[in-house]
Amino acid sequence: MSTSSTYRCIDLFAGIGGIRKGFELAAGDDGLETVFVSEYDKYAATTYAANFDTPSDVIEGIDDLLMGVGGARIYGDITKVFDSDLECIRPFDICLAGFPCQAFSQAGKRKGFEDDYKGMARGTLFRELIRICEINRPKVVFCENVKGLLGHDGGKTLEVICGAFDEAGYEVFYDVLNSSNFDVPQKRERLYIVAFRKEIAPEAFAFPKGTPTEKRIKDIFEQQPVDSRYYLSTQYLETLKKHRLRHEEKGNGFGYQVRGLDELAGTLSCGGMGRERNLLVDNRPHETGVIGLKHSPINSENIRKMTPREWARLQGFPNTYKLPVADSHLYKQLGNTVTITVIRAIAAEIFDYLDKLFNSRKIGHVRERKIIDCLTGSSATHEELLNELAPLFLSSEPDDKISRSVSNTLQAMKRKGQIGVVGKTSSAVWHISLPN
Repeated sequence: MSTSSTYRCIDLFAGIGGIRKGFELAAGDDGLETVFVSEYDKYAATTYAANFDTPSDVIEGIDDLLMGVGGARIYGDITKVFDSDLECIRPFDICLAGFPCQAFSQAGKRKGFEDDYKGMARGTLFRELIRICEINRPKVVFCENVKGLLGHDGGKTLEVICGAFDEAGYEVFYDVLNSSNFDVPQKRERLYIVAFRKEIAPEAFAFPKGTPTEKRIKDIFEQQPVDSRYYLSTQYLETLKKHRLRHEEKGNGFGYQVRGLDELAGTLSCGGMGRERNLLVDNRPHETGVIGLKHSPINSENIRKMTPREWARLQGFPNTYKLPVADSHLYKQLGNTVTITVIRAIAAEIFDYLDKLFNSRKIGHVRERKIIDCLTGSSATHEELLNELAPLFLSSEPDDKISRSVSNTLQAMKRKGQIGVVGKTSSAVWHISLPN
């Protein structure tokens, strides 16, 4: 699909840009503009900048946080960006965030935040996301995390996340999806969260379920023989065999796994034995003996780990996606990133809802209700109402067009007797009409 409107987004905890890539594919040409990126890992930022040349926006006062990797302007530690600096980011509609899983409850209890979800999130990177929700007020927030977040810290972590979003004015929807249902041969379950501002939230948000893929490892397999450095040494393979045997004797299922080309890959992971659980047999010609930094000859069973490019394909990245850093960093990045085919499918549903909303009369009724809410209990100037209504307009709309639209809505509501005004200048004050 492609969007009927142009949306803007920011990319937090951006990694190598997997979430952004999925959203861009769903939005189509010129459907999405990214106006701010934050990623503190310089190697991930390097990969990101190799694949994206925007944003180019300069945020005054935080140049010292620039990662200096060329291409896109990527800012580092978001915790060091002041509220006033966040206000300098161009208006945007969608916040993309792959925040890390951190426990909230104990830190919150120590600081007396038992009944304050935002307080309980204090000191975590998720709290930075909530800070942006409060300051920049995006229409939609999209997050991806591990499935384990559902039960993390006894379910308290997810409770705090949903509670903090609620306190910030957002309605939360979430579901667990498997990458193998979205055209990649990888079994990977992840939790996806979509939060809409309450004023525009749907009654329900249907996550796409996909269909089981017919693709298998052979479809992402390198077409040419790979470098010998990807083959395991005899010594290391023996170590893996002993490791698995010890766990099998204890009744555990831990250990290395050799996958067949007609199988699905297991979940890619940057930690533990992430690489060793997706080993392959590759009988094509390659160097043997002791090579490089290996301390023993290459194994005679022709067992190798997957290449970073094969991992990228398992995550749905096109072959044109540049992988410019050392393999050790690429395995970490690709194990941590998202499956962009899943992201694209969810993003398509988000864009479909937003397109229909902002191209219908419903959004006008939403704005009218917001005006009534703002004037209930207190009066307000045109500028104050304009500020409150800003999140209910697409960020790409010109300011003068938004101002005229708000003026027209106010005048229409005045004619219907819903609201009144005192004064006729820019300082005129609007109020709820009193009954006769």
